[in-house]
Amino acid sequence: MPHRQNPWAQALAAACLLLSLAAGAQTGSSANTTTTTTEREIQSLFKALQQSGCEFARNGQWYSASEASAHLQRKYSYLQKRALAPTAEDFIARAASQSSMSGKPYLVRCPGQPETHSQRWFEAQLAKTRAAR
Repeated sequence: MPHRQNPWAQALAAACLLLSLAAGAQTGSSANTTTTTTEREIQSLFKALQQSGCEFARNGQWYSASEASAHLQRKYSYLQKRALAPTAEDFIARAASQSSMSGKPYLVRCPGQPETHSQRWFEAQLAKTRAAR
């Protein structure tokens, strides 16, 4: 005689499955939103740099904003592949603040403004981006 499963047990199992799928979808959705926000913020930092008219010093040599942006985008790609830049602040700290080879801080000089550490400059740009939302 075949074994009949209790209909309540089947309903409970189905409900548990649906709840776990819904929880997973919410978690994934939240992670995607965070990733999208982070990506949007970091892209806005690249855009701000490219449009700034500033120069960027790396290991004692000055580069144009577009050269600096290209360099930082390569560093960002490296960090993304290793999930090391989950936030814009992590990107700034790990890629846009200092040379990973020499450890020397990056500098930014903009027309009519004093030279500053790139970390401060990028943090200020991030604050502007967030304030504009």
